[in-house]
Amino acid sequence: MASAWQSVLSVHQRIVDNGDKRADQWPLVYSPVSVSLIFLVYLCVVWAGPRLMKHREPFDLKIFLIVYNFAMVGLSAYMFYEFVVTSWLSSYSFLCQPVDYSNSPLAVRMAKACWWFFFSKVIELTDTVFFILRKKNSQVTFLHIYHHGTMIFNWWVGIKYVAGGQSFFIGMVNTCVHIVMYSYYGLAALGPHMQKYLWWKRYLTSLQLVQFLLFLLHSGYNLFTDCDFPDSMNAVVFGYCVTLVILFSNFYYQSYLNKKKQK
Repeated sequence: MASAWQSVLSVHQRIVDNGDKRADQWPLVYSPVSVSLIFLVYLCVVWAGPRLMKHREPFDLKIFLIVYNFAMVGLSAYMFYEFVVTSWLSSYSFLCQPVDYSNSPLAVRMAKACWWFFFSKVIELTDTVFFILRKKNSQVTFLHIYHHGTMIFNWWVGIKYVAGGQSFFIGMVNTCVHIVMYSYYGLAALGPHMQKYLWWKRYLTSLQLVQFLLFLLHSGYNLFTDCDFPDSMNAVVFGYCVTLVILFSNFYYQSYLNKKKQK
């Protein structure tokens, strides 16, 4: 038992020692323990939340949801701006961009943008909490839990080891998509009278699918070219996006195409 524990400590030490030293000082980055605990709490909430709410009335979170969703629009817009401007000022390549691990102002600025993107994924876990408190349990699907729960780990690895370089492309595209997505949620939270203006809901899933296909092409290209960016990271992104394309395609089919056939 003692030997197994020593092995765990040894692996943990290698994980924390081999990361980007610039990011170690930022919240939740130095060790995987913090993000792992957040994930475990998230799973507990997903399991216990619906059970605790079973005999309770749903919470009215209208005002809170309006503020939250438009705040997320603002945060997404800020991150999108940082990714675009910093990559442009740094003359980033869309095809192959190594990570700049220096302490130059632009390199640190890009690393900070990546940290904010990682932290936004932690914040987004509260989306699930809102569904549970409002007793919208049909929204708490495997796709929802898988996507939200795994993103915090993917981007913890991103900020820990590759804060910049090719990572900027995922952050830039995803924040752009989230500006649209949280705008929709914010407008929907205003009330039923907004529904007639939200005919474009189905296109949100299409937009998400397009971004995952872009990530597949981007990471796949770099797997087969000589680019000074870790192939292991590109392989993880590629594999992860394959799962998301499958899951989101199934969601789109079940939510829109299959329903049309049944009418």
